[in-house]
Amino acid sequence: MIEPIQKDAALLDDIRSTQPEPGQIAVWWLGQSGYAFKTISATWWIDLYLSEHLTLKYAQTDKPHIRMTESPLRGHEITDAAWVFASHRHSDHLDPGTLPDLMRASPDARLVLPLAAVDHAVGLGLPRERLIPTRGEETFSVGPLTVHSIPSAHPEFEYSGDKGYPFLGYIFEVDGLRIYHSGDTLAYDGLAERLSGHALDLAFLPINGAGIPGTPGNMNSAEAVALAGQVHPRLVVPCHYDLFSFNTADVAAFARLAEDAHIPYKVLRPGEKWLWSRA
Repeated sequence: MIEPIQKDAALLDDIRSTQPEPGQIAVWWLGQSGYAFKTISATWWIDLYLSEHLTLKYAQTDKPHIRMTESPLRGHEITDAAWVFASHRHSDHLDPGTLPDLMRASPDARLVLPLAAVDHAVGLGLPRERLIPTRGEETFSVGPLTVHSIPSAHPEFEYSGDKGYPFLGYIFEVDGLRIYHSGDTLAYDGLAERLSGHALDLAFLPINGAGIPGTPGNMNSAEAVALAGQVHPRLVVPCHYDLFSFNTADVAAFARLAEDAHIPYKVLRPGEKWLWSRA
């Protein structure tokens, strides 16, 4: 099993004590598509899967979710979260084994999520009054963050006139930085156009591809590199691999494709702090 570079109290102490400079962001990859982000004025968390929920759920099935990377944290250890985001309702992004514990441990935390996932989240025990829903194709503010909710296709949009898009990505604008986290999505026609006007600094993109039958797919490494070539973020970070053995990707293959296409990229290690400066 892959060991995180930092975990538990040491990782939390690192997140709390790190003080980014103006124009700088600190990033900690927490596995799959989960991250902690910190700038000079904001700390936020997204798509946290920090439990063994899916391993236990599928233990006696023909699709066992065997962990490849040890979780660097548990939800109950995060006691000072303010802004938490979930891109959609799937458990490796809106985790029944993480978010209820986190919300209890962090009494000031608010969770931003698709409107279509609100009832599901309440059913998991999350307090409705602490949920901030978005339909997609919206711009709003939470604390110091300006957030653009971007439709994702996983693998379809599944748009509803009542509740909007159930699969989302988010563009975060804060302290002069623009960060795109795609959630789970294909590189669908029109995504590049939705992103191109935002002058992205960082783009966090899945690379695990179509997956196996019965598992909704994402863009693969080649598609992530091609999207970056259209959108021109300053740097791309691959994600959604090395969590479950049945649904992963070779990040070295992504790196080779990015280098061949002259796309700047960064491969992170779980639990490691990475500091990136815009200047």
